[in-house]
Amino acid sequence: MLLLQAVLLLLVLPSPGEVTTTEETLPKGGCAGWMAGIPGHPGHNGTPGRDGRDGTPGEKGEKGDPGLVGPKGDAGETGVPGVEGPRGFPGIPGRKGEAGESSYVYRSAFSVGLETRVTVPNVPIRFTKIFYNQQNHYDGSTGKFHCNIPGLYYFSYHITVYLKDVKVSLYKKDKAVLFTYDQYQDKNLDQASGSVLLYLEKGDQVWLQVYGDGDHNGLYADNVNDSTFTGFLLYHDTN
Repeated sequence: MLLLQAVLLLLVLPSPGEVTTTEETLPKGGCAGWMAGIPGHPGHNGTPGRDGRDGTPGEKGEKGDPGLVGPKGDAGETGVPGVEGPRGFPGIPGRKGEAGESSYVYRSAFSVGLETRVTVPNVPIRFTKIFYNQQNHYDGSTGKFHCNIPGLYYFSYHITVYLKDVKVSLYKKDKAVLFTYDQYQDKNLDQASGSVLLYLEKGDQVWLQVYGDGDHNGLYADNVNDSTFTGFLLYHDTN
């Protein structure tokens, strides 16, 4: 420690060519025999200064990566229809369609009535009053309808009952397929009827007849009361 102080003292003393008067070397207000002290410790940092001014804008940076896809937006309004485009080329023809039904119309129908009271049971009833029989498929001499066009037919009958009970059956090929019974009411006219759909093949016959004994043949007709028998083709057989 003493050595350090001696070195410092030599540094502050003037050299022989630099001797000055005491008045020039002493600091103002100082005293004779003054000796410089040891350097003090560094002071504390001062308070931060104020923010500087904004610098000039830098150069434009490079384009960044694309961001994430956002949610789908609402549908916009319908735009104005565009101009009609040019007509396209004809398409390839389609396959040939299936053959349709013939344009020929198949007809078979009749409607006939009684002219007199029926008295004979168990034989075909002869309806001789002809309302319609253009195709002549009904034979008035036998009372039978003859099928010339195979297919589905509709048959119906409406009979007036008088004086006796009535039992009537509709026959197809010598077999009864429909039965109707009506009990006569004393001194009153009564009516009975029936209808059926039948499939017929060419050559089949259909007719009406009274079944049982003679006590059940009360079919009646006069100038103001009719008993009728009707039939016609609905659909012809395409096979």
